[in-house]
Amino acid sequence: MSKKEKILTAAQEIFARCGYAGTTMKMVAEQAGVASGLVFHYFDNKENLFMTAGSELIDTMIIVLQDKTVDCKSGCEALGAFVKAYLDFTIENEKTFPTIIRCSPFSDDNPDLDRKRISAKFKELIDMVEEFLRRGIEDGSIIDLPVTQTAFMIYANIVGAVRTRFLAPYDIPGLFDESQEFILRSVCTPSTTSS
Repeated sequence: MSKKEKILTAAQEIFARCGYAGTTMKMVAEQAGVASGLVFHYFDNKENLFMTAGSELIDTMIIVLQDKTVDCKSGCEALGAFVKAYLDFTIENEKTFPTIIRCSPFSDDNPDLDRKRISAKFKELIDMVEEFLRRGIEDGSIIDLPVTQTAFMIYANIVGAVRTRFLAPYDIPGLFDESQEFILRSVCTPSTTSS
């Protein structure tokens, strides 16, 4: 792993644990085992480091989501695979994933950050959901719904489940499974969701 990669991983872990305001470049440097000057050399400032750390995580997630949905036979199946893979990714990356929560356009943690840049990155995920909805409406596996609004509602459900798991004091067994089932029951045709 290069020093730059070590810095990004350290930043993801520190931002996930301490949030934007609670993280310093010195903390990231110490976690990465490098000099503070090197962190500034690669990323200039904390905002750029934060945005890069969040973007890297989303890019990695998108690759995983594309891999998990590429062979799905219907829009409903692809949507289910997307939701499951998204939620699984949060658990598999539990030390770093909260950086995405804190970087989310659905969060007011950092209202002074470049919200357009952040929302453009998250829109890639919502665009994937829209694609699955359109495909499912066309192949008959998803009921006819307003695609954009439904995609945002689905994403809001996923974000809510993730924020509940990571940020709320509730321990809700089966929350992620029920979130996936709720989404599929809400949009897929009954013949697609019945076992």
